[in-house]
Amino acid sequence: MATTSDVSVGSILRYNGELCVVTEWQHRTPGNLRAFYQGKMRNIKSGKSAENRFRAGEEVEIARVEFKEMEYLYEDNGALICMDNETFDQVPVPKEYFGDGMSFMKEGDKVKVAFESDLPILGEPPTFVELMITYCEPGKKGDTATNTLKPATLETGAIVSVPLFVNEGEKIKVDTRTSSYVERVK
Repeated sequence: MATTSDVSVGSILRYNGELCVVTEWQHRTPGNLRAFYQGKMRNIKSGKSAENRFRAGEEVEIARVEFKEMEYLYEDNGALICMDNETFDQVPVPKEYFGDGMSFMKEGDKVKVAFESDLPILGEPPTFVELMITYCEPGKKGDTATNTLKPATLETGAIVSVPLFVNEGEKIKVDTRTSSYVERVK
């Protein structure tokens, strides 16, 4: 068994019989009290977040999770069919596992899928994607002086705020974690 000092952000714990991802983890030592760990965890199945306190040195169960890089092939009945690039096995992964980053994914993208005993439990879209802008208001020459943003529709249907100088038909780089514009792609 692992202790609370072995846990970090991103660890997957089995807590109260459920798998949870640690999203925040802090060691605290208040004035005249004993040290403890304050953790914020998100339940993988339900998506609910909860904060918990753990004594320093308390035993916790870290789940044995294997991450595989896979290729997203297509969508079928609320699941994304992903292929293992080594064995060519195709695995259905529920769309919910990819969160908000799902709206930026297109067929052929490389994704990470976490497995616990051959069952997918978590999906991670690519951190950065390059997508074509299908619609946005036209930009004018000299619109680079301000930090004003305008909405742009991407080829996947997602809408992102972009600077005024970006035009329809250009490729941009998007951060899927924050759903934000990063830069133009040449």
